Amino acid sequence: MRIVVAIAFLLIIASLGSALVFMMRDRGNSKRMVYSLTVRIGLSVALFLFILFANWMGWIHSTGRLY
Repeated sequence: MRIVVAIAFLLIIASLGSALVFMMRDRGNSKRMVYSLTVRIGLSVALFLFILFANWMGWIHSTGRLY
């Protein structure tokens, strides 16, 4: 579980970084920054839903302890 969450978090940060690069390079002439931010939002929502699902399935616990 920790590896999946860490990878998802790194992908979210990478998407945010690519949006910054596209914003600086394109100067508003393309939609690459918008697409990158859309991917970031999608990844964030997917990670949130995955954590809720993992809690519901009992894979993780809200106390922080692994049983």
